[in-house]
Amino acid sequence: MDFTPTDEQTAARELAAEIFGDLSTPDRLAAAGTGSDAELWKALCAAGLPGAVEDVGLLGLVLLLEEQGRVTAQVPLAASCVYGLLAVAVHGTEEQRGRLLPGLRDGTAVATGAFPAGGGVVVASAQEGATGSLEGQAGSLDAPMGLPEGPTGSTEAPTGLPEGPTGSLTGAVPWVPWLRDATHVLVAVPDRIRRGGHSLWMVRVADAATEPVELTAPWAAGRLVLDGTPGERIGGDGAYADVLASARTAFAGLQAGVCAGSLARAVAHTNEREQFGRPLAAKQGVQLRAADAYMDTEAIRVTAYEAAWRRDASLAYGEHALTAAWWASEAGKRVVHAGQHLHGGMGADLDHPVHRHFLWGRQLDAYLGCGSEVLAELGDLIAEEESV
Repeated sequence: MDFTPTDEQTAARELAAEIFGDLSTPDRLAAAGTGSDAELWKALCAAGLPGAVEDVGLLGLVLLLEEQGRVTAQVPLAASCVYGLLAVAVHGTEEQRGRLLPGLRDGTAVATGAFPAGGGVVVASAQEGATGSLEGQAGSLDAPMGLPEGPTGSTEAPTGLPEGPTGSLTGAVPWVPWLRDATHVLVAVPDRIRRGGHSLWMVRVADAATEPVELTAPWAAGRLVLDGTPGERIGGDGAYADVLASARTAFAGLQAGVCAGSLARAVAHTNEREQFGRPLAAKQGVQLRAADAYMDTEAIRVTAYEAAWRRDASLAYGEHALTAAWWASEAGKRVVHAGQHLHGGMGADLDHPVHRHFLWGRQLDAYLGCGSEVLAELGDLIAEEESV
């Protein structure tokens, strides 16, 4: 394995770091509230960074997201690239790629996913007919509800969509990240026949009902309500597993940046802050806490790099994506807690920049899934592969 970035990946990362550093200042972040920074998004798109992900791959995207996480920049870069650009580029038909990708590349279209990277939300039950129609019932975030028996679907293709695998969706999703910014949402629909199977459907947000939702982190989230909403199928049987693994990897990379930013602030604070005539950083307890946070951050980073590298090399990476998600969830919350604690009383100030890292770290922990659940899924996957 060689995680050394290519010249293109390095250039993209350096450009992203410059843009994020210039525009994601504490004052601008505070002014944005729970919404996204439209000016920053325009700057990223003008620089061609979302569109460059097709060339720099998932590893390149992870590098970009690290830079975003360092400053907790409020833009839908991860969601739009994973659930939109990469999903359509890899699994879309030629017609879908030609129609959807231009807008996703230049940022005039923004995509998100109606399922967490941890796969914990049941969106709808599926029953495909001649036109791929489907209806269903949404489940809760923590404990999916039972699916209704024998759903019926429309036999007519909805208007305004291209010919091909189209259908209508009914259900609700409690919260979708960056939904308030999105023009399209990728909906994961559980298969009623194959246990654990899902199909992917792209829905235009304008055709659905939405309402704002406040999360722990300011991710411009919203509740999605589908009521006979038209959608189009994206990809085949393997599309869901690939998009889910890519999402886990990408958001783990974002967590690596969040943790690195939190730790950098803690190091700067403990070197500047003195107690009894000595910097706090000179105390052994502070050094040990910071060292543990550093090792956790590196573990998140290297596992995300490995999963992304394997995906770009066309190697199996489902287990590695789960490993990265576990580290990002379990170790990530340790790091952001340490960053806040090392700031002492300042860490309790809701307006202090380090508190933003704490909120993002906890939100990513929840989004990637409980550590024990991720480990259980990883164990099941390993056991399943060994039994084959």
